[in-house]
Amino acid sequence: MLTITNSFVYIAFLMFLAGGLLALEKYTKWRVFNVIPPLVWIYVLNMVFCTMGVYASDACSAAYSALKNNLLYAMIFVMLLRCDFRRLAKLGGRMIAIFLGCTFTLAIGFLVFYPLFMNVLGGGEKTWAAVAALYASWVGGSANMAAMQDALPVDGGAYSCALALDTVCYSVWIALLLLAVRYAKKWNNAVKANTKGLDAIAAAANEEVEKSKAHKATSSDWIFLIGLSLIVSAISQWVGAQMNVGLASVGLDMFDKGTCTTVFVTILGLVCAMSPLGKLPAVEELSNIYLYAVVSLLASTASVTDLISAPMWVVYGM
Repeated sequence: MLTITNSFVYIAFLMFLAGGLLALEKYTKWRVFNVIPPLVWIYVLNMVFCTMGVYASDACSAAYSALKNNLLYAMIFVMLLRCDFRRLAKLGGRMIAIFLGCTFTLAIGFLVFYPLFMNVLGGGEKTWAAVAALYASWVGGSANMAAMQDALPVDGGAYSCALALDTVCYSVWIALLLLAVRYAKKWNNAVKANTKGLDAIAAAANEEVEKSKAHKATSSDWIFLIGLSLIVSAISQWVGAQMNVGLASVGLDMFDKGTCTTVFVTILGLVCAMSPLGKLPAVEELSNIYLYAVVSLLASTASVTDLISAPMWVVYGM
C-alpha cells in the first residue's frame, strides 16, 4: 500500500481532499451532502486512509506535531473575533436566557445519562473527555469540539465515535426542524405567540450579516489576519506554558499546557472581538479554512476500527 513519506505531500493531500469535497458539495449539489456534510466525509475518509497505512510514516507524524496545535489556537482566536458581547446583548434578556437554559439542560442530560452508558461507550477513563468535547460541540459548534480535543485528554477512537454521534443527531434534528417549519404559523396561532420581537431580532442579525458581506477582503486583509492569528497562536502557547508552570507550583498541575493555552487564547479572542480587530473582513473564511485543516489533521491519526462502539454512542446521544 502507498505510504506518504514526505511532509509537504502529506499536507498537500489533506488540503486537496478537503477542498475537493467542498467543491463537490458546491458544484454538484449531491443530496448526500445534505445528509452527511463534507466535514464528516473529510474525517471518515482520512480515517480510512490512516487505517490503510497511507499516513504511517515519520514524516507525516512530524508534520502533524508541527501543525496541529499551532493551527488550532489560530483557529480559536479567529473564530472568536466575531463574538462581540455588545452584539450579543442586543438579542435581549429572553433570548440569552433561552440559550443558557438550553446549555444547562444539555449539561443535565449528559451528566445524568453518561454513568448509565459509560461502560458500553468504552469505559469512563477512555470516553469522559470525548463526551465533554461532544457537549462543547452541541453548545457552540464543531470548532468548540476541535478545541476541546487539545484542551482535554481526548482519546482518538472515542473522539471518532463522538463525531459520528454528532453527525447523526445533527442530521435528525435538522430534518425535524425543516419538517416543523411548515407548521410554524399554525403553532403560533394556536399558542397565541407574539413573534414581533423575535422577527425584529432576526432582521437585525441579518442586517449585521449583510454589512459584513459588503466589506470584501483584500489580499492585505488576508495576509494581516493570517499573520496576526499565527503570532497569537505562538504567543498563547508560550503564555500557556508559563501558566502551567505557575499553577503546577501551587499544586494545580491538572491544568496542563493545553488547557491553559486554550483558556488564554479564548479570553484574548473575546477581548479583541470588542476592538477594531473584530470588524476585520475574511474572518469567517479564514476560520473555516483553519477548521477544515485541523479536522483533517485530527482524522489522519484515527482508525476506522475506533468506530466499533459508534452505534452505542448514537443511542446515548438520542
